[in-house]
Amino acid sequence: MKIKRCAAVHDISCIGKCSLTVALPVLSAMGVEVACVPTAILSTHTAGFSGYTFHDLTDELPKITAHWKKENIELDAIYTGYLGSFAQLQFVSDMIDDFKSDSMCVVIDPVMADHGKLYTGFTPEFALEMGKLCAKADVIVPNLTEAAFMLGEEYKENYDRDSIHALLLKLAALGAKKVVLTGISYEDDKLGCATYDSCTGEFGEYFTEKLPVAMHGTGDVYASAFTGAYMNGKNLIDSASLACDFTCACIKATMDDIENHWYSVKFEKCLHLLAM
Repeated sequence: MKIKRCAAVHDISCIGKCSLTVALPVLSAMGVEVACVPTAILSTHTAGFSGYTFHDLTDELPKITAHWKKENIELDAIYTGYLGSFAQLQFVSDMIDDFKSDSMCVVIDPVMADHGKLYTGFTPEFALEMGKLCAKADVIVPNLTEAAFMLGEEYKENYDRDSIHALLLKLAALGAKKVVLTGISYEDDKLGCATYDSCTGEFGEYFTEKLPVAMHGTGDVYASAFTGAYMNGKNLIDSASLACDFTCACIKATMDDIENHWYSVKFEKCLHLLAM
């Protein structure tokens, strides 16, 4: 049986366990071949470390995909995470057009904001352009903050199920066929996601226990596990649920050593849960 191939368009943080250093092992554990498209290389991730190095690889990206086209490389999926510039947004847009087929899926995790604020270096204008890129996606996986910025709306911490459904409909109106909205909580002890499939008109939701810690890199862990499940034929809500369970397990595996492992989760200890 042919193994499926996913092009993962992310940066590489050499220390920090996020982006490509999460996507590669997680997808591989799920039986998916990962074709790496590194957008930048950093010595560490940017949260909590100081003095990190950064090298932009934007100029190399079209060379990578041009060689792939020359070699007749086919992709079953394109999965994007942190994109650091308008030029990288345009590259991904062009890449989707160049490799798109009836069977290829596009998963976009619009990594750029959390907790009501954009990450350093991003602007509201960039967020709106990210929203335009999402029109080319089969599935988008934003958190609440990213959703608000892509829609040009005010971020709200107070919400109910009806307002989340309304937000999902607005996100789908950007053009993506399916939406997974992460970081949803209606109860103090539960945290999870809400989904919408515009093809069927169905809403879904799934929750795990809300743990008393916040860990770096969990968004990449979630989106990578979701992408692997979706590529393996699971439907939208089952893929989203698996990703919730896996992310929760990774946090639990880290809670006894947060002082030393503050920079990310010990996802390696949980990779066996993903075997498919």
